[in-house]
Amino acid sequence: MTTPELPAPASYPRTSRYHGVETAVHVTPDGRRIPHLRRRPLPPPESFTAIGEHVVSEGDRVDLLADRYLGDAGAWWRVADANPVLDPAELTATPGRVVRITLPAGVPGPARG
Repeated sequence: MTTPELPAPASYPRTSRYHGVETAVHVTPDGRRIPHLRRRPLPPPESFTAIGEHVVSEGDRVDLLADRYLGDAGAWWRVADANPVLDPAELTATPGRVVRITLPAGVPGPARG
């Protein structure tokens, strides 16, 4: 009995953290082919241009910060990428913590002068 292959992951919109991530195929010992996304490396901290800061208050959540500052709760990953944490929940776990709000990685700020 053969099992059907899973479909390849669909391409993701530009607003997705998975946009541009390559796909790969894992072949199991029994020959099944399982498509998956490769790891998405985090952009280097210097690739972000800060546009503000947020001091965490009780009840803050990273999705609420994304909605407030970026206009899209689904862009929580942009806030997480711009701040050095392994778990996005760490960003708002401690009241008083300063969270960087940035432009997307690689987008320069306005020219000064």
